[in-house]
Amino acid sequence: MNFRLVGAVIGLISSGFFGAIIGFLIGSYIDYAVQGNDQNSSAGNNYQRNFSGGFGGYGGQQYQQSSFQSPSDFQNSLLILIAAIMKADGNAAKSELDMVKSMLLRTYGEDQTRNMLLKLRDYLKETHNLYEVCRNLRNRMGYSARLELVHVLFRISRADGVISKSELTLIDSVANQLGISTPDYLSLKAMFIDSSDSDYKILDVSSSATEEEVKKAYRKLALRFHPDRLQGLSDSEKKAAEEKFLRVQSAYEGIKKKNGWN
Repeated sequence: MNFRLVGAVIGLISSGFFGAIIGFLIGSYIDYAVQGNDQNSSAGNNYQRNFSGGFGGYGGQQYQQSSFQSPSDFQNSLLILIAAIMKADGNAAKSELDMVKSMLLRTYGEDQTRNMLLKLRDYLKETHNLYEVCRNLRNRMGYSARLELVHVLFRISRADGVISKSELTLIDSVANQLGISTPDYLSLKAMFIDSSDSDYKILDVSSSATEEEVKKAYRKLALRFHPDRLQGLSDSEKKAAEEKFLRVQSAYEGIKKKNGWN
């Protein structure tokens, strides 16, 4: 069974865009866990990790995880990464917490969200070995799901209006440990942080790309991010989807203007 597809559909129907993202992430995680069990059941059944040491300043606190294959394990890992991002700049902003709470409510419902927020509160007080967390997620999740996870972390870090240097450094490290390719990461990063070559990075083309190459890259991303392809969104989620599409469109128009293309 394709759990990532099932999870995305259920999440989309029940909770909208963020529900689809989280459902896809969990489904991908389960797919990889099941596949890993089929290939190496004896090793998977005895699998155990001891999270200690350091990564990006988040070492020292031990965090033990056995099996690391159930949806609850994924939730804990997700919350650990969210907590790390929230406190990366030394201040867990209320706007960030509000975004996380809203995301969890749409995905998991009130009762489960309440429990997850209690865990998040504890994780904000603790330190964890993010290298181990990312390594296990990388082993258990598909590439697209990991890319969406980095996107979620970017959105949370920008909830207070600015992505600090410490938050960006942490996301850089997490993306690297999750195995996100440099072009994909730079394209995603450019959607949140402006620079002189942001337009080219968003479309993943070089500054010397031809008009046809730029047009092809734009069409590919426009089709991927167009809001009309996403059904069942809330008003806020529609706005987020529209912003991503408009950023791609803006990048395309910016490149055309720089080069004098019609």
